[in-house]
Amino acid sequence: MQQLAQVKERPFPVKMGEGIFSQSADVQLETTRARFSNVLKKHGELTERLSRDSDKMVFERLQREFESARASQTQEICLDGEQWNDGLLATIRERVHMEADRKAIQLSGDGAAMPNLLVQEKITYKVGNKIICCLEGARIGIQYETSFAGEPCEMFHCILESKSFLEKLTVLEHTIPFFLPVREAENDFLSSNAMKFIDHIGDLLQAYVDRREQVRLIKELYGNQIGELYFSLPYHMTEFALADFGCKVTVSLRYADLVSTLPSAVSVLAWPIQQHKKFLTGAAPINRKENGAQGTQSIPARLQYAEDALRSMSLPEAFAEIVLNMPKALK
Repeated sequence: MQQLAQVKERPFPVKMGEGIFSQSADVQLETTRARFSNVLKKHGELTERLSRDSDKMVFERLQREFESARASQTQEICLDGEQWNDGLLATIRERVHMEADRKAIQLSGDGAAMPNLLVQEKITYKVGNKIICCLEGARIGIQYETSFAGEPCEMFHCILESKSFLEKLTVLEHTIPFFLPVREAENDFLSSNAMKFIDHIGDLLQAYVDRREQVRLIKELYGNQIGELYFSLPYHMTEFALADFGCKVTVSLRYADLVSTLPSAVSVLAWPIQQHKKFLTGAAPINRKENGAQGTQSIPARLQYAEDALRSMSLPEAFAEIVLNMPKALK
């Protein structure tokens, strides 16, 4: 299962090396791709079925806890720019541990021992798309609100804890999609710069939702013009084909990292429908004699205007630009 999940990140399972592929090889490639796509679909359905109920229960539990924390708050502070800093995060950490100590004192019945711990303001902090709350049990809760085109999308949660104020924070639980690198970010940032970790997770989630919604929108608006569509789980690799212009146009998008919303590597090729052999991108025409007659093999045409649009616009906007100018470009 793990190996299959790793392979699933590659939209096209077959890597083509240098050389010329015959038409029969192309047919075999398409057949293999279709079979592999079916396997990936079944694997995705199984993964979703196995995790759906438990993930939903965790989300609903954490959502209730955040709603309760916000309902009992005495103040909500909106932070901007330099107000969100390491000093504030240290204050939040201190507050959650003081609250935990207060609870412990209440349970022990010795409320007079440390009277300064008995009164605590309940403050919620809002930083951009993040809501930060002090939760029971010396935990810091971060709720991430995502959006697309100004409309709200889903929410995600990340719960941090530490055994004491002096110990490093760790990720206790979260509702972030499993294919986003939470543990890697924890190892890279959380022990040395918790604020950077919190911000980075927010950037990862917003960029993922943005890429996903861009793909969803072109399927919704232009689904009848898209013959094939492949994408990785984080939507950082996407490929699709158009076949309504007298030729097959293939689009390949790669994103430099998981916080990118515009692709860094783009390839748009127009392939002639009738051809006996296909050449790789950048291959030069080959003249050769067959049965004493000299002929020129056709090669795909690179559509530079389409690549430029995809690098500078959102996917739905670029798609509309590509389709509008396609007949002229193909001439």
